[in-house]
Amino acid sequence: MATYELTKTRLTAGVWEGVLTGAGTDEPALIATHQGDPVVGLSLEYDTTDDIWLVKFPIPANLISDGVQTFVISDARGQTLVSFALLSGEALAEDIRAEVDLLRAELDLLKSAFRAHCNGG
Repeated sequence: MATYELTKTRLTAGVWEGVLTGAGTDEPALIATHQGDPVVGLSLEYDTTDDIWLVKFPIPANLISDGVQTFVISDARGQTLVSFALLSGEALAEDIRAEVDLLRAELDLLKSAFRAHCNGG
């Protein structure tokens, strides 16, 4: 199975965007989750010029609320390709859980990058 690398390009107007490499021309099976539950809306578009997949994930408005909301994009094997967190609200000022959740998301990102590095990717 292919080794993918998903890199964030931007987050604008509530849409997370990234570039997926390593998939070739076959559309990869990716899934977005929030608190372990699948979230619909993730789309892929193949760019023949650069041989990459453009990934777009519109963040559902109903999932944006006070605190930390962590989203994960994984491949069909369940391997985390990227994760990101939205932080909002006054509750964050004194909530150590917010910091821990963000650190977990960042650790997932570092683990993916380290695995890719060790696998020669």
